[in-house]
Amino acid sequence: MFEIKERPKMVERALLVAIYEGRECAKEAAGLLEELASLVETLGVPVIDQMLVKIVSRNPRFYTGTGKADEIHELIKLKQIDCVVFDNELTPSQQRNWEELTGVCVIDRQEVIIDIFAKRAQTREARLQVDLARMEYSLPRLKRAWTHLDRQGGGIGGRGEGERQIETDRRLVRLQIEKLKDELVKVRSQRATQRKQRERLPLPNAAIVGYTNAGKSSLLKKLTGAQVLVEDKLFATLDTTTRKILLETGQPLLLTDTVGFVRKLPHHLVDAFKATLEEAVLADFLVHVVDGSHPLAREFFNTTQEVLASLGADTKRMLTVVNKMDKPLESGRMEILHAEFPDAIFISTHTGQGLSELQERMTDMLADRILAGTFHIPHEHQDLIALVHREGHVTHSEYQDEEVVISASLPPKFLGALAPFQRNTFLKNGDRLHGI
Repeated sequence: MFEIKERPKMVERALLVAIYEGRECAKEAAGLLEELASLVETLGVPVIDQMLVKIVSRNPRFYTGTGKADEIHELIKLKQIDCVVFDNELTPSQQRNWEELTGVCVIDRQEVIIDIFAKRAQTREARLQVDLARMEYSLPRLKRAWTHLDRQGGGIGGRGEGERQIETDRRLVRLQIEKLKDELVKVRSQRATQRKQRERLPLPNAAIVGYTNAGKSSLLKKLTGAQVLVEDKLFATLDTTTRKILLETGQPLLLTDTVGFVRKLPHHLVDAFKATLEEAVLADFLVHVVDGSHPLAREFFNTTQEVLASLGADTKRMLTVVNKMDKPLESGRMEILHAEFPDAIFISTHTGQGLSELQERMTDMLADRILAGTFHIPHEHQDLIALVHREGHVTHSEYQDEEVVISASLPPKFLGALAPFQRNTFLKNGDRLHGI
């Protein structure tokens, strides 16, 4: 079976290049270059130098002009660079042209992110998604792997003189892509089955989304005590993790941590990870975590919103959570954050600041999903007593001579059967809705 081989671990010195057009794009390009440096360092590759390159128009051969290409080539020789990483998306031909000019490995941001995902993937689903992204990325670049030869295969059943090896490989890659897509469909079906099992319980679900390294896993761990990986690294976790939390009112909620987003997220990965991100699409509401200590917090927020929009999840009800409030902030930074995120909850997963308010807001989001009440059910209605225990969250149960008094939270659809035995019903925080 044809396989796309992983890049050998021999790169030791990297040069980063970001190309931009127009003066107004310089600041954004500098920020993206800084982020690219973090991505490359996540792979364990030291960054030797960085270059911001302004161009008037794109050159089809190198993206930059030939003069700037020669300048970069001289810098590569001077600093003994092993690998050049472009923040811009290079075409397969541009990638080959750069490697022919410089004689070193040349990759772009897409390949860096795919390599990170390949290193971090743990579950079968994540590995399938990474393999699919890598195959789709590599398909138009196969010629790059066969520039050292041009062989033909003849024989019985051949096409005339035979087809080039690259054509054989392209066919094999396409077959592998179809196989991976079929396997992902099966995985998606399994996830749907698991989701149905969860939906049998009266438990609403919230998905934690946000830019990579914003503190999503830290929030899940803080709220639920889940033993999930928490690292100060980009894309520290790729697989979804779902844990149950009891809100301060005793109301249960399922929280799902999802993969983090990043600017210029490769389309291959957006498509490949749709199975993972389905949790965001199907959740009752979203918890959008923002790194308040980062100067580009608003840009990161917008990037996440754009990815959610591509998944059809941008219309979901959402709680915006500004995290890392324990970190020192520049003068006036809090005022800016409050202006940019006026309805946000400001928290620190490190100190616990704002988590009580977050739980209160989560309870508010579930007002239409779960109602709490007290029911006086006679002993002869054991079926209803069992229903409350099976479908609800019981906070108090007392067996008396002729009845069982149960305080519980239930989805509204079950309250009809229990209405004759209902003494009072409460919304969040004990606010009385109505009584019988």
